Amino acid sequence: MAKVAFLGLGVMGYPMAGYLAKGGHDVTVYNRTSSKAEKWASEHGGKAAATPAEASKDCDFVFSCVGNDDDVRAVTIGDDGAFSTMKSGAVFIDNTTASADVARELSAIADEKGFGFLDAPVSGGQAGAENGALTVMVGGDEATFDKAKPVIDCYAKMVGLMGPTGSGQLAKMVNQICIAGLVQGLSEGIHFAQNAGLDIEKLIGVISKGAAGSWQMENRYKTMNEGHYDHGFAVDWMRKDLGICLQEADNNGSSLPVTALVDQFYKDVQKMGGKRWDTSSLLARLKAVG
Repeated sequence: MAKVAFLGLGVMGYPMAGYLAKGGHDVTVYNRTSSKAEKWASEHGGKAAATPAEASKDCDFVFSCVGNDDDVRAVTIGDDGAFSTMKSGAVFIDNTTASADVARELSAIADEKGFGFLDAPVSGGQAGAENGALTVMVGGDEATFDKAKPVIDCYAKMVGLMGPTGSGQLAKMVNQICIAGLVQGLSEGIHFAQNAGLDIEKLIGVISKGAAGSWQMENRYKTMNEGHYDHGFAVDWMRKDLGICLQEADNNGSSLPVTALVDQFYKDVQKMGGKRWDTSSLLARLKAVG
């Protein structure tokens, strides 16, 4: 059993922290809205703290899953941030999808203070978090990774060390780049099939077992066919992630024409009122434009 803190109890962090408690760890949580932290503590038998610093004091591992670079900085090096109380030899694991730059910045500060840092963004969405079956892409040194992996395993089905600090965030960017093009292709395919009068159930039953098959196809075709999008990974979040991808592509000289185009398609979905719709709502845009 380890003494653990979890900072940020959104749709991902809330169940992730729950799996750490189920794994037998002593968990203290912090959330900007304190009532949510208190609710989590009452459900899981852990403790709620008023600040990241209070939650992190004397902990062996501190996890965070917040919104963006600024939020990560706030819970680490901001007022009453976790870095002010973390003990020597502890490990900070950031599950936020953020930039590789902020990972490197915070890792350098952690190193000066005598504790470890891992950037460890996740993939699998809300369902993956609720089922304890996330994929975790990690950046950091091997010794720190080996120390933290048994604890990360509590909420993951796959955990991999991608390379030095920042590599976890870079791997997550690749993940989002691949998903962006894939979902647009799936949306176009279903749009075409609907207009052609094909039976979508029969169609997906066949092509999902061939070269076109994917997680998105298996898990999203039914709701897409029915026009239901009030679930899953929000368009606002995807645009945030794609913005990080496009900025990093500018930095490293990569050409991402499809990613840039799909990002603009998601902008159209936002204008349609779909800011919180699932990313599969690209199909709704196709129907709107004819």
